Amino acid sequence: MRKSHPIRRVVLATAATVSGVVLLLSLKPASGPAAASAAGAAPQATASGQAPQGGAQAAGAAGGTVTGDAAQTQYGTVQVRLTVAGGKITKAEAVQAPKGGLSDQKTALAVPKLNQEAVAAQSARIDAVSGATYTSTGYTKSLQSALDRMKSSAGSTGAAGSSGSSGSSGASGSSGASGSSGAAQARTVTGKVAQTQYGPVQVRITVSGGKITQASAVQAPKGGLSDQKTASAVPKLNQEAVTAGNAHIDAVSGATYTSTGYQQSLQSALDQAGG
Repeated sequence: MRKSHPIRRVVLATAATVSGVVLLLSLKPASGPAAASAAGAAPQATASGQAPQGGAQAAGAAGGTVTGDAAQTQYGTVQVRLTVAGGKITKAEAVQAPKGGLSDQKTALAVPKLNQEAVAAQSARIDAVSGATYTSTGYTKSLQSALDRMKSSAGSTGAAGSSGSSGSSGASGSSGASGSSGAAQARTVTGKVAQTQYGPVQVRITVSGGKITQASAVQAPKGGLSDQKTASAVPKLNQEAVTAGNAHIDAVSGATYTSTGYQQSLQSALDQAGG
């Protein structure tokens, strides 16, 4: 029995050695793939993180379309859609226009001219097309609505950009803040409705830096001879309002009532704007 003790010790030692070797061999291959998979995960995460940033920049640079409110006229609905790129109108189209009977001919004649004028003027201050006064008036109203939305969208985009810049750099953040505050100063004010002998007159102005940058009549006398007088007088009154910067503008010859109502509503808008 005493001779068997050394043999047991040899057997146990051998078994322990074999177990240790097996454990070492099993640990080495396991660490290799884990390290490889961990090294490969980092590039994948980086690539997936960069893709949305490129898509967002592309969408911002592409511009987009803006659709104005539908304007109701005596002969049907008029609604304008603008395509905008770089803050400018590159295309204008009427997605709705009067149709049926003579309206088809007038729409076919007037809308292409109105579309062209909107792109050329870059504003709603466009001339009415002779023989299509109602369509022209509705077009102007819907166009102004689309322009207002375009400005509002541009202002919110600028505010988002300035907040992002302030997070990344103090200097760029301060310049972004000054830009957004400048955009916030521009606002649109609509005056009270002025009743005249031939119908109501209501003026809307856009004010920036204490000055009138745009004026338009959202309501004006219409029907019969009033259509011709409105088409002739309102563009002149709009231009005079912007030039003068106040309500002290000359009446248009042959449209005294409309001119008087325009001045009253313009003064009301200026009072609301603090001018």
